[in-house]
Amino acid sequence: MIDNRALVETILRGDPDAFRTLIRQHQRLVGHIVGRMVKNREDVEDICQEVFLKIYRSLKDFKFNSQLSTWIAAIAFNTAVTHMQKTKGAEAIFGGDDEIDSFPAAPDGSAPDAAAERANISFVLRTEIDHLPPLYGTIVALFHLHEMSYQEIGTIMKLPKGTVKSYLFRGRRLLKQRLTAQIRQEDLCL
Repeated sequence: MIDNRALVETILRGDPDAFRTLIRQHQRLVGHIVGRMVKNREDVEDICQEVFLKIYRSLKDFKFNSQLSTWIAAIAFNTAVTHMQKTKGAEAIFGGDDEIDSFPAAPDGSAPDAAAERANISFVLRTEIDHLPPLYGTIVALFHLHEMSYQEIGTIMKLPKGTVKSYLFRGRRLLKQRLTAQIRQEDLCL
């Protein structure tokens, strides 16, 4: 793994390969955040490019007061919020649909039935998370998929730690309600 401080210094000296390395290291995180908040795939691609342009332009101001990934995630979140406010208004952040990347793959070596069941569960989870409001879905993803702390998420989203915990709780509760309803619907069809 490359030392972030050395990577930033190399980028600031004008090495384009170093910036490509930074993009490769953080494109999934940026894509995950933006993709959860913005529905239109073309807009997601444009916003991700905008995020990396902002990172490039602002890198000289990064002082390592936080992790580089936290700083990058904050830029991605703020850029997505700005886009949503321009296109849908501020209320869109707490309601509506969003997009999602895939869940991490399960380990191999299990029976085909178990693999099919995991794939089905993953599909149902993705479908139901797609329907979470963007703010809750983003917090759930940052906490569970990117394993960020409450503090890091709070820094990214400019929210107090207690608010992050509350929104994570609400997001999980909404997801549980949606999954419970999905299971009941399947039971009725049998």
